[in-house]
Amino acid sequence: MAGDQLAALITEDIEIFRHGDQPMIVRLIRPETGGPYPVIVDLHGGCWCKGHPGECTVRGEVFAAAGMASAALDFRQADEGYPTSLADINYAIRWLKTHAKELRLDADRVGLLGQSSGGHLAMLSSMRPEDPRYTVLPLEDGAPDVDASVKCVGVMWPVINPLSRYRRVVALLDAGDPPAWVGDLQERHDSYWGTEANMEEGNPMLALERGEDVVIRPSIWFQGLPDPVHDYRDPESPLDLDEPERFVENYRKAGGSMSIAHVEQANRSDPALLGPLVEFFQENLS
Repeated sequence: MAGDQLAALITEDIEIFRHGDQPMIVRLIRPETGGPYPVIVDLHGGCWCKGHPGECTVRGEVFAAAGMASAALDFRQADEGYPTSLADINYAIRWLKTHAKELRLDADRVGLLGQSSGGHLAMLSSMRPEDPRYTVLPLEDGAPDVDASVKCVGVMWPVINPLSRYRRVVALLDAGDPPAWVGDLQERHDSYWGTEANMEEGNPMLALERGEDVVIRPSIWFQGLPDPVHDYRDPESPLDLDEPERFVENYRKAGGSMSIAHVEQANRSDPALLGPLVEFFQENLS
């Protein structure tokens, strides 16, 4: 991006809620003037245990330079466990819709994006915008009656099936001499999810395979290759497909549209390669 484009953007950290003494922050990046702009609610990764909205800043600037706003959320993570992240995301979408006019946003053009564990949260939030466990945080008195539905959702190498990824990690640890990428993933899964039953319930892949009544929106999967952390075959799956292709097939069977954009793993975070995501959101938030 050219320097003059970046100079025309504005970044604000806005407190939208408090959990006790802990503020919940949205980092809003948008063109300095004009609007109302479509807005992409962006969710960082970190295996549900660590991460910060600052991790979304570079791609937020790419979206803003393309005429869209980005709202990166500082949601609750492992200390509170599932499903508190989903409650924060649901609230943030409703809050942004409620305050859209003053923020120069378009409440009717809201999308979701997430990276890794944030991709899992983005898809699950999109699928279940009215789940009573996710809608528990009330807006301020007098706020209009809005929901957390979005127009479209993008996922960047998501942990789309927390249960299969967990069992894969445990199996590699049990076999001895696991690859370096395994790291502390078992502990992070355990910290956030608590039980395998939770990993099965809060699972976009299995929700589709259970035939759950979910909301289906236009979607894109952005995937680096090769990626053993997110792109692998679940040996318990009835489909002879890796997890990205398995999810796309299930999503399409459920009536959704979803494409996969592949990039080299080593360059997957290069802002110059975000063209497919920019085009997807421009098309679906037009």
